[in-house]
Amino acid sequence: MYSKQIIDGYREIFSTASIADACDLLLGKTMYLPFDIKNRINDKKIVGYAITIVEEATLEKMPPQHALDAIDESEEGGIVVISGDKALETVAVWGGLMTAGAVANKHEGAVLNGGMRDIAEIRRDYDFPVFSKTISPGTTLGRFKTVAANKPVQIGEALIRPGDLIIGDVDGVVCVPSEHVEAILRESQSIDSRELEQAKLIIESGSLRDGLAKYGRI
Repeated sequence: MYSKQIIDGYREIFSTASIADACDLLLGKTMYLPFDIKNRINDKKIVGYAITIVEEATLEKMPPQHALDAIDESEEGGIVVISGDKALETVAVWGGLMTAGAVANKHEGAVLNGGMRDIAEIRRDYDFPVFSKTISPGTTLGRFKTVAANKPVQIGEALIRPGDLIIGDVDGVVCVPSEHVEAILRESQSIDSRELEQAKLIIESGSLRDGLAKYGRI
């Protein structure tokens, strides 16, 4: 989906903060996800293309077929992004078995605008990064069903389309539109470089104001 150079480049960026700032500067819109979507498993950084799944409420007891199929059939290196009704935060849209499938198919991680469960199992057996909004023991069966795969999903202010680049770390999650990945990478690298120089000046001069005056970063 993306070249090794692109993936490695984003993996080497200091944090998603630089990428979020680059999106603000070049795109003029918020591309980071809400603060409550965070990694519940470990501190691993994830970089990969979005595999999007849409869920909606139901009383039927149906397996999450679109998600299961997408995990098995998508090219490796994907990040499964699940969104839908706000009430998804009350149930677990991800757990140990879906993690096993994602690991078997060499995917990068999962980002959920909803809940997850089986945290102890995922940590112990897979150490697989899962960013979720909540934690819940409740099943989706009889409450929600998947209705589509690889359709755009909205999470907070960010519209995530299938194939967009997702980056997640301890600071949060950012989506970079696929047509802007190279430009955003260059700007993120520039931000990192300037911040390194600014931090060095602050330490050497003993003045935060001097660093801000010269480099304009805060």
